[in-house]
Amino acid sequence: MKRIHFIAIGGSAMHNLAIALHNKGYIISGSDDEIFEPSKTRLKNLGLLPLEIGWFPEKINSEIDAVILGMHARSDNPELLRAQELNIQVFSYPEFLYEQSKDKTRIVIGGSHGKTTITAMILHVLNICKIDTDFMVGAQLEGFDVMVKLSYDAKYMVLEGDEYLTSAIDRRPKFLLYKPDIAVISGIAWDHINVFPTFENYINQFRDFIKLIPSEGYLAYCSDDPALEKLCTEDFHVKTKIPYSLLEYKIIDGVSSVFSEGNIYQLKVFGKHNLLNMNAARLVCSKLGVTNNQFFNAISSFPGASKRLELVAKSENTSVFKDFAHSPSKLKATIDAVKEQFPERKLVACMELHTFSSLNKTFLKEYAGAMNSADISYVYFNPHTIEHKKLEMLSSDFVRECFANPNLSVFTDSSKMLQELYLQQWRNSNLLLMSSGNFDGLDFAAVAEKIVC
Repeated sequence: MKRIHFIAIGGSAMHNLAIALHNKGYIISGSDDEIFEPSKTRLKNLGLLPLEIGWFPEKINSEIDAVILGMHARSDNPELLRAQELNIQVFSYPEFLYEQSKDKTRIVIGGSHGKTTITAMILHVLNICKIDTDFMVGAQLEGFDVMVKLSYDAKYMVLEGDEYLTSAIDRRPKFLLYKPDIAVISGIAWDHINVFPTFENYINQFRDFIKLIPSEGYLAYCSDDPALEKLCTEDFHVKTKIPYSLLEYKIIDGVSSVFSEGNIYQLKVFGKHNLLNMNAARLVCSKLGVTNNQFFNAISSFPGASKRLELVAKSENTSVFKDFAHSPSKLKATIDAVKEQFPERKLVACMELHTFSSLNKTFLKEYAGAMNSADISYVYFNPHTIEHKKLEMLSSDFVRECFANPNLSVFTDSSKMLQELYLQQWRNSNLLLMSSGNFDGLDFAAVAEKIVC
């Protein structure tokens, strides 16, 4: 297959796959009904940007070898219907990644949290150790031009294994299509209530994932997670199941260091969740021939993944971080990490309810206590987002009750939240901004500059 058409080419994952295939020598075309930055410029620079916005079934013809269908496209998409009419093979994004890696050793990183960071850590170390690998990761990484790399020669393929749905015509979780040889599960914390209505149903997806690992394969899992520990004691045919826990570490003058084989290694990242992620990455890299000494020397320079406890700005006594955290477990882990790293500083934590699960009245109760480690807690949600997702409207009092935090303030106007932030005394304080969105257009850098100056 050399001529590929992308339906919904503008997506974060889809445009990266289009670029990867272009770099591999494929002839790429695509369509979308909206394309934003940075996808727009990156596609334009390579001559892959559609000339017109919209769906054009006339683009689909017998010269196309395959179509890749993005999650953004609906099942009644006119280009999809035309491809089906012509019996052109239609792949989902994960299906095509498997097609490209079926002759390689596939390393799949799954779990409710930490997937991107573990994948990024592995790639960072392998890059320094000059071990060639193909990959797919869910964030732009420092030192890497693309989020997807596909080649003819690499022996390995490292895949971030998302448990969300594959496409509009394939309702399986993405990670079930990758068929791992080496797998990691970082933890199981109920998410995506719109797809997995109960915790048991959610766990079943990970049970199915483990069943895909061949008997001679390898599974590393976080034994600090009770639900995951219980799941992994079940009788699966994979023979090698390795539990991992927290690395030995110490915080000295605001810098975290880890200990290994009598050596100490200073890190750029911090937080117990990152140290758990690091241990998972170490186990994978060890399977690929990297020694502990090589691993920790390399990981010492790891700057973190984008929007994962990312430092926006800092002064002598104030730091501003942004993070992708939005589920209860991620929220708690991120807040605890900043508080442990800077115990002498006041912590102001802001969180946006943005996902379907976080705006669901039933699921919202899962957030009880999630922000209690912060000194001051703000929660923001936009009522229009709730209307758009066709959910039952929330009240500020109900949100406050669900979080069970006496120090929590709820906002439905991000500009008013910003006013409250600017009234704070920021000397010897940190600000943590957490969302899978952007607080309705908040300029993180501008906010940080005003706070730390």
